[in-house]
Amino acid sequence: MSTSDSTASYGDIVRRLAGAQKVSLPGSPPYSIYVNRKAGRLIAAWAYRAGLTPNAVTAISAVLTFAGILSIALIPPAAWSGLLVWLLLALGYAFDSADGQVARLRGGGSPAGEWLDHVVDCAKLSSLHIAVAIAMFRWFALPPAWLLLPLLYAIVAAVTFFGMILNDLLRDARGGQRTREPGRRALAHTILILPTDYGILCLVFLLLGWPMLFTIAYGLFFIANLGALAFALPRWFAQMKQLGKEVR
Repeated sequence: MSTSDSTASYGDIVRRLAGAQKVSLPGSPPYSIYVNRKAGRLIAAWAYRAGLTPNAVTAISAVLTFAGILSIALIPPAAWSGLLVWLLLALGYAFDSADGQVARLRGGGSPAGEWLDHVVDCAKLSSLHIAVAIAMFRWFALPPAWLLLPLLYAIVAAVTFFGMILNDLLRDARGGQRTREPGRRALAHTILILPTDYGILCLVFLLLGWPMLFTIAYGLFFIANLGALAFALPRWFAQMKQLGKEVR
């Protein structure tokens, strides 16, 4: 697809995007693949027809996402504020999926665009949990030790994101292939990684109006993400060692 397709109808562009969608590896995060990618497709078709560049879509994603993050830290927790936070984070995530799809419609992305996308993602993942720490300090009647929960979560999120990005970078640089899980293992993997899916984490903020429920759910997500990272790190390291042997 290229800029010459800009006169195509909205429905035609959506269908073209669906046909040109990236192949999902078995065991991929379900919300990100089956909900967010489809939402991003609808946004990408609109953005393309509106003449927006991929970087402009990334900027919209950042504005929505960081508005949601600031809302966590600045607005007293209530049912309506939790709904607002979820809506802003979910829309920001959908626009995050749309920028790459707009790039494909315009004939391909650029290193600068990919760099910008990853930097925004990195800032988002770290600041989200710092905002939770601020909210807990300001609004939650919890012992101070509980503030370690979101701070540790920020570390886990940053290491996980960096590890995944570095895995892809090293594989691409050395001509390696991404591993595919067999059918049953892929299904089990999909279920196990549900709490690591950013889109599922966004849903937890619907509980902000009930601080104790939110803290319990958020804590369970942290434990699940910590466990997933502890499982993934030695596996990733083994894959990198194997990659090193293959390219010799």
